[in-house]
Amino acid sequence: MKTIRLFTFLALTGALIAQPVPKTKEEVARPGGKLPGGPKIALVKIAEGFNDPTNVASPFDGTGRLFVTERVGRVKIVNKDGSVNKEPFLDLTKINPLGSDVQTGFVEQGLYSLAFHPKFKENGYFYVHYASLPFNGDGVIVRFQVDPSSPQVMTPERTNKTAKVLMRIEQPYYNHNGGQIEFGPDGYLYIGSGDGGWEGDPHESGQDLGTWLGKMLRIDVNTGDNDTIPYKIPPTNPFAHARDERLMQLFGISEVDFAKIKTRVKPEIWAYGLRNPYEFSFDPKTGNLFIADVGQNHWEEIHYQPANSKGGENYGWNKMQGSWCHPTLSPNQPCNSFGVLPAGEYPHEVPFPGAKPLTSGHGCSIEGLGVANYGGMNGVYLVGDWCTGRVFGLAWDGRRWQLEEMLHSNLQFTAGGNGEDGYVYAVNCNCFYTADRGPMGNPPGALWRVVPVSEVKPGQETALTVQQISQVSAGPTSGAPAFKHPLTNQPLKLDKYPNETVSARVLEFHKSGKNPYTGSKDAIASGRAVYDQWCAACHLADGTGRIGSNLTDKQVTYPRVANDIGMFEAIYAGASGAMQPFGNKLTQDEILRLMAFIETLKK
Repeated sequence: MKTIRLFTFLALTGALIAQPVPKTKEEVARPGGKLPGGPKIALVKIAEGFNDPTNVASPFDGTGRLFVTERVGRVKIVNKDGSVNKEPFLDLTKINPLGSDVQTGFVEQGLYSLAFHPKFKENGYFYVHYASLPFNGDGVIVRFQVDPSSPQVMTPERTNKTAKVLMRIEQPYYNHNGGQIEFGPDGYLYIGSGDGGWEGDPHESGQDLGTWLGKMLRIDVNTGDNDTIPYKIPPTNPFAHARDERLMQLFGISEVDFAKIKTRVKPEIWAYGLRNPYEFSFDPKTGNLFIADVGQNHWEEIHYQPANSKGGENYGWNKMQGSWCHPTLSPNQPCNSFGVLPAGEYPHEVPFPGAKPLTSGHGCSIEGLGVANYGGMNGVYLVGDWCTGRVFGLAWDGRRWQLEEMLHSNLQFTAGGNGEDGYVYAVNCNCFYTADRGPMGNPPGALWRVVPVSEVKPGQETALTVQQISQVSAGPTSGAPAFKHPLTNQPLKLDKYPNETVSARVLEFHKSGKNPYTGSKDAIASGRAVYDQWCAACHLADGTGRIGSNLTDKQVTYPRVANDIGMFEAIYAGASGAMQPFGNKLTQDEILRLMAFIETLKK
């Protein structure tokens, strides 16, 4: 009797606190919201030295270990005390006698993610998803098995011996490959697959049920002793039986029954209409699913799927971009909403073509981190932006969805995950498109734990954050200027290049704070070359911006860059996430020439 009453109580309670999917554009959360309880967070560094880290996962085997995937094709173990094993747990660069098995020719290619079987402690199975070099960048999902006598390292022999390829996802282009794989509460393996690339979904994959691209897939990897079967289709998949062979019947069948017949559908599909679901997370407490879907030119979106979903959701791409029609032309363009709306979305700096650039609450590429149920957070889905370093939190407050900017860091986020200790972890790289030196040549990234501010201990290194003071222009100074870091406002050491030959013009700038190259045709020409190589991908050739700031507008995201000193500080030290790699690439003389060119852009 008590059991029945308890079940009834939980069922009624669940019904009362159910979080609905938005039905109208007005119900979609955008920056400026407030999370229940007003939680405050910080990012504490746990380990560093990772080459282009792309993901972090926990085996939940009682060891407290975390596994960090590197783009090049390696997985490294971070122990509970924060130490990193010297020898990789998995090294896919050494299993192919002709070279690496992983394609890393473009920054969006490489080893994407890692997932551990729910019974990993017993069976040793783990799964990876990566761009295959032998298969021209196609995504392969492979199962391996740990050697019980060597649980910390997969030898090349063991890796090849236990490899079982489950899927090969053909990729028409080198971007939008998705990548995240994760086991859901139901024990099935979920796979995020992007639309295949280029821009605008030229293959129209998002709405095509005959392809795995632009989808969330769900498969059953438990095939028993029959190892020749790579996986099974869960019988409850929304299209599990839509393509079953059957006798044709023309009469006596309802319209609903006819609509269920889809002879070309992929039965692995769980949801569709996605652009690039690079990261997604299940709430460990409720089983609710959150999908961070990377947007195109104007909006980033977060989809919410309740735990009781039966699948089959159409999230709208490429007909929609967030809650806006695609192509997105203006905030007032007439269009009918199509598909399931996101729970939250945030804009790029220019949310619509020709719109006035925003000064806050924007980004350019959403990366899911994980769901937090600690530190005053209850079911808060945390996402980090790859370009700006912002961290947003999405949660239901009992009445509506709220999206709050929780901090603005100097990190270039790539992914995250939940640890065995309940915390959300994040990884960052220094690997922007035009600054990419390859998976082993970029400055190393790190692993961070998301903690309540109150838990930060003395001596712990935390991610730099954009403070109010960093939004103030450096301004004129008397005598030689004192250069300061644009995020902390602390003294900035001009020593990133120990062997740099400091030119006379640079020394002149150090003394006066005024760019001596201003107006010089030769300097402007060479500065334009630097701009084209490093900056144009984000700010466009004419400075009008796309996923970067509009450099031709008088309104700037960082008022500090209104003068020469502030502009130099922002480029040299890095103003936010995507700017971090550039200070490590450009000499001071090149920065001054670049500034001379930027000054010529018409305001």
